[in-house]
Amino acid sequence: MSEPVKYLLDESRMPRSWYNIVADLPAPPPPALHPATHRPLGPDDLAPLFPMTLIEQEVSTERDIEIPAPVRDIYRQWRPSPLYRARRLERALDTPARIYYKYEGVSPAGSHKPNTAIPQAFYNREAGIRRIATETGAGQWGSSLAFAGALFGVEVEVFMVRVSYQQKPYRRALMETWGATCTASPSDRTAAGRAVLAQRPDHPGSLGIAISEAVEVAAQRDDTNYALGSVLNHVLLHQTVVGLEAIAQLELADDYPDVIVGCTGGGSNFAGIAFPFLGAQLRGGRSIRIVAVEPAACPSLTRGEYAYDFGDTAHLTPLTKMHTLGSTFTPPGFHAGGLRYHGMAPLVSHVQQLGLIEARAYLQLACFEAGVLFARTEGILPAPEANHAVRGAIDEALRCKEEGTSRAILFNLCGHGHFDMQAYMDYFAGQLTDQTYDEGELAMALAGLPSVTTP
Repeated sequence: MSEPVKYLLDESRMPRSWYNIVADLPAPPPPALHPATHRPLGPDDLAPLFPMTLIEQEVSTERDIEIPAPVRDIYRQWRPSPLYRARRLERALDTPARIYYKYEGVSPAGSHKPNTAIPQAFYNREAGIRRIATETGAGQWGSSLAFAGALFGVEVEVFMVRVSYQQKPYRRALMETWGATCTASPSDRTAAGRAVLAQRPDHPGSLGIAISEAVEVAAQRDDTNYALGSVLNHVLLHQTVVGLEAIAQLELADDYPDVIVGCTGGGSNFAGIAFPFLGAQLRGGRSIRIVAVEPAACPSLTRGEYAYDFGDTAHLTPLTKMHTLGSTFTPPGFHAGGLRYHGMAPLVSHVQQLGLIEARAYLQLACFEAGVLFARTEGILPAPEANHAVRGAIDEALRCKEEGTSRAILFNLCGHGHFDMQAYMDYFAGQLTDQTYDEGELAMALAGLPSVTTP
């Protein structure tokens, strides 16, 4: 009998709870602070933007948080997602490494983002909210929330980073198909957007600016809440279904990872695959290397400062302690739009400060090269964001080859690239470059970090 290439779980084995790593950390993460008083946030401070259930999850120290039955019922459409052994890629690399990937592109939106979009829409609907404003980079989060809004009867308004709005028209079409509205950011619809356009009419946009616009819209109406697709604790919590399933699937494979690789922009898909394994390690389990891979053009973990900063450009959001490039930093318009955020999730930043993970930055062309090799061996075309994880996994496999050591490598293939074909066309035409950030702009953004004394 031939060796298996995929490991599947029955729907009955889908996780019934999300995993909260805060319960197992050796030191608690620094609290979020009120932007005006610099005092730790209370639930009432967040109530104008989020339903109370999500606020409770944001600050929870419980290890396991139950997944509501209506959310599990929708998850069943694509969860448990498959775990693959990349045997053809292993042969192409001539490596003794054992490469596994968890494939989240099987969701209706084509990425991991519905794992949190569904519960966020559900909790908002249960709280009587009928309208949600949000931002999106590459469009994976915006389309996922649009999908969730359609299922729960919640209107969704999306501010999409302008450069991605122009690069990825089919993502916009997908959002509109599911009933959402999509506006290029910066826009003239908000004070935050108009302020940016007044200084630079052709501004390519950034996630920080789009967040400002979405938060401003949400704050203006009592029937409207705000939703974020990454960064926040409750978002990372929802994504842990990925790693929890992977643990069970690797038991089927009679294997366990020596190395976990995940691409990182805001940190949600990385946390989703890595935190359940890291939690097992913290509770006395096997030690593993965990590698966060980010774009060299927006390197918050490898070049940013660990400091309190705003999550948005207009400084409407709370202050969180994270690895940041500065809230005014605008990264170049490289194609991995989902990784173009100035800050890293506070929990991901915290575990790096504790020395529990390592970070690595890659240039754009090396990532596309890895994605093409993966597509030509495994058959799945990764999203530009996911190419960073593919690159990291390949490099780990080549290291195994050089050392003559067999290690199990697990990475999260967080989404497919079917809506990103222009990026691949540009790559094959030789029109992509290894874009880097402006050192002067980075220095100015970091110089503008708020002065905050850690509570």
